Amino acid sequence: MLSRKGLIPEDYLLTRLAEDVLQPKYKTKQGKARFVGKNGACNVAHTNIREQGRFLQDVFTTLVDLKWLHTLIIFTMSFLCSWLLFGMIWWLVAFAHGDLDQKGDDFVPCVTDIHSFSSAFLFSIEVQVTIGFGGRMITEECVSAIVILILQNIVGLVINAIMLGCIFMKTAQANRRAETLIFSKHGVISLRNNRLCFMIRIGDLRKSMIISATVRMQVVRRTTTDEGEVVPLDQIDIHMDNPVGTNGIFLVSPLIITHVIDKASPLYNLSPDDLQQQDIEVIVVLEGVVETTGITTQARTSYVSEEILWGQRFVPTVSEEDGMYAVDYSKFGN
Repeated sequence: MLSRKGLIPEDYLLTRLAEDVLQPKYKTKQGKARFVGKNGACNVAHTNIREQGRFLQDVFTTLVDLKWLHTLIIFTMSFLCSWLLFGMIWWLVAFAHGDLDQKGDDFVPCVTDIHSFSSAFLFSIEVQVTIGFGGRMITEECVSAIVILILQNIVGLVINAIMLGCIFMKTAQANRRAETLIFSKHGVISLRNNRLCFMIRIGDLRKSMIISATVRMQVVRRTTTDEGEVVPLDQIDIHMDNPVGTNGIFLVSPLIITHVIDKASPLYNLSPDDLQQQDIEVIVVLEGVVETTGITTQARTSYVSEEILWGQRFVPTVSEEDGMYAVDYSKFGN
């Protein structure tokens, strides 16, 4: 809806959204796979992992990395299983003490009003979530019941801490902030200040800033060493043209990130024809601290040969109106 109103351009990359809905499609060379997708997802499949137990050594991270459906299933099953387990324990305590049999008025049960497994299960829920309806309660008759009550409260607190922590971390993940960090659809190569440069444009749709924002670029290509070793994914850092000498940027309005193609650049020996014939991928990583939460976030994208245009420049998006600067995002990818 925003794009129809002209607030969001139709030709920029909105990271990590559903590709089939909002992500434009790009044609690449036959048989050439992208290392990093346009939406920032790494196109790498890990197979034949023998030591699967390593994932269980960091259970919290494993739970946070799961899909929402799996997390909600585990969330529900963890509580349900604990209620059933302690419900069975309470039923066994009542059975061993004879609470299930009808006795006289002088008989003191371990837990009042437990007559079946259903009532024991309900008492287990009341204890763990501290509902306290008042009908069923523990007495001083059984020491084992007191120990089980303490144990169930501790187990319930641990389950609450782990599962609620996972839910909170999933909802507050920093990659959600990257949804509003945008990249131009294409990269361009043209002259700037009499130097041949590779340029892309980045922007931030939110008013809240990305603090200490930095941009890194890498060229990924297939290379062969002097000894004949073939490196299928050789990652080469490329430096950006920044007078300060760092990769730090002030991302208040859309910025054009520039890499000077000099003799030290991996793009130096490429002509327009070579660029279209070779399998080259330029990876761009935008990283910074979210102003509102203080969490580090990262947005990624890449440009393959077909997405790098030779001899073109980006159209300006910033203009001065009524004493302030206005950004026209409809021109972001032009």
